[in-house]
Amino acid sequence: MKIIVVSDTHKEYHKLKAIVDANLDADAFIHLGDGEHEFHDVRNLYPQKSFLFVKGNCDYGEGKTVRIATVKGIKILCVHGHEHDVHHSLDLLVSTAKQNDCKIALYGHTHLYRTELIGGVYVMNPGSVDSPRDKRPPSYGILTIDDNGGISMNIVALKFNAQK
Repeated sequence: MKIIVVSDTHKEYHKLKAIVDANLDADAFIHLGDGEHEFHDVRNLYPQKSFLFVKGNCDYGEGKTVRIATVKGIKILCVHGHEHDVHHSLDLLVSTAKQNDCKIALYGHTHLYRTELIGGVYVMNPGSVDSPRDKRPPSYGILTIDDNGGISMNIVALKFNAQK
C-alpha cells in the first residue's frame, strides 16, 4: 500500500494538486495540517481516492488534531505536531504512538523532513510543500506498507514550476 503524506501546504492548492496528480497510483493521501482549504478542494476532485486530514495550528475549521488510521493491520498516529512539542523533542509523539499501539507516527509543523525509527516506532515528518526551513527543498513523504507488514518511508524533494 502506497500512502502519500503531506503537511504545511499553507494555501498552495496548485502544489498540493500537482503532488496528488503525480501519485494517482497511491492508495491513500494523508495531510498533516496547515492546509485545510486546499486539502478539501483537492479531495473533492478525486472522490474515488482515500484522503485523511488532521487539523494544524493554522487551520480554523472543524477537525480533529489527532487521528489514528489502520492500514493492513498497522496503526498509524497522524498529528500536526503543535500539541506534541515536536520542535523540542519527539518523546511525547513516540509515547502517544506507543500508548495507542501505533507502529507509525506521522507529524508536520516543523517544516523539516525527517524519517527514523525511534523506540520501535517509525516516525516521519514529510517536511513542507509550501515553506521548508533550513534551506531544504519543498517535500512530501511516501509511506509504503507491503503485504508482509514491511514499512518503508521515503522523502521526495520537489521542484515546482506551477503557475498560481
